[in-house]
Amino acid sequence: MLFSLVVPTYNERSNILPLVRRVHAALQEITQDYEVIIVDDDSPDGTWQAADELSRDDSRLRVIRRTAEKGLATAVIAGWNVARGDFLGVMDADLQHPPEILSGLLRATLEAHADIAIASRRIEGGATGKWSVFRKVVSWGATLFTALVLPGVLKGVKDPMSGCFLIRRRVLEHTDLNPRGFKILLEVLAKGSYEKVIEVPYVFEKRKEGKSKLGPRQYLDFLFHVYRLGMETGQTAQFVRFCTVGFTGVFVNEGALWFFTDIVGLYYLYSSVLAVEMAIVSNFLFNDFWTFRDRSLKKAGFAQALRRFLQFNTICGMGALLNVAVLWLLTEQMGLHYLVSNLAGIGVATLWNYGLNSNITYRRHARH
Repeated sequence: MLFSLVVPTYNERSNILPLVRRVHAALQEITQDYEVIIVDDDSPDGTWQAADELSRDDSRLRVIRRTAEKGLATAVIAGWNVARGDFLGVMDADLQHPPEILSGLLRATLEAHADIAIASRRIEGGATGKWSVFRKVVSWGATLFTALVLPGVLKGVKDPMSGCFLIRRRVLEHTDLNPRGFKILLEVLAKGSYEKVIEVPYVFEKRKEGKSKLGPRQYLDFLFHVYRLGMETGQTAQFVRFCTVGFTGVFVNEGALWFFTDIVGLYYLYSSVLAVEMAIVSNFLFNDFWTFRDRSLKKAGFAQALRRFLQFNTICGMGALLNVAVLWLLTEQMGLHYLVSNLAGIGVATLWNYGLNSNITYRRHARH
């Protein structure tokens, strides 16, 4: 069993020596059969030189200097392409991922026969450390956004934004990884072939040397990465179908409101309640037989179909309340025109309805 750890670097010269020492100490607790691959993007501070000097007296340390390409995710792929191990790992060089977690990841993978082991800040025993409120909000928002837009990718993983994880090589067999930005784990979860995932808690440490690489460019790359994964996995097309069904529901709502008010003679507010419910029923049927046709309950019993309908109804009802809340907040508190506010509310409610229905009402069985 050979374990190959890839460490992408850029301007991390001051961290290389303590990193390598701690990695060796952590891995030698569980195995002597491993290699460490430093992949450096031609750092101006000479990170690759410092690593190369260490490798002259360290047979387990290999150094790759890239001069034509940049980026954390592609650096990881470059390292995995030359790795010899049956197990492949990745961690940052800034020591915010404590190297001591490596022995825990490897041990958990072997004992639990897992395909992927993730160092997680989001499960019991894990923590983000002394993050600023802004960074916590951004991290939480990115995870929520991904869960809503790519509900079929996360499969219950609590910390899909983790940059420290381990996989069996077979997870990537016949897989074309094409990541953008720095969230390589999302790419693996979306495209890899695996059955069992485990998460091992750790506490994210404060950077002691060097500067963070996070900035507007990295956030933009993340959004493009999520969009592209949606296209490649078919979930963008599924979301478009969901929105199309929602658009037809507008006509059902308007038609029912007119019918119950003008034809039946009900008070318009009573009619509106019936109209909303009829639109929800219409949307449920179309989504069941079209948007999520691969998860339809055509052959299910009445009780199972009723449970799914009630879940859909509840989620969409909460989405309607969320729409109204956004409308009120943006109009009354921020002074936007009510029509603009309503569009924002519709957008938020649509993401809510799609994300929760995909993850709950039409949830696939997770491969864990």
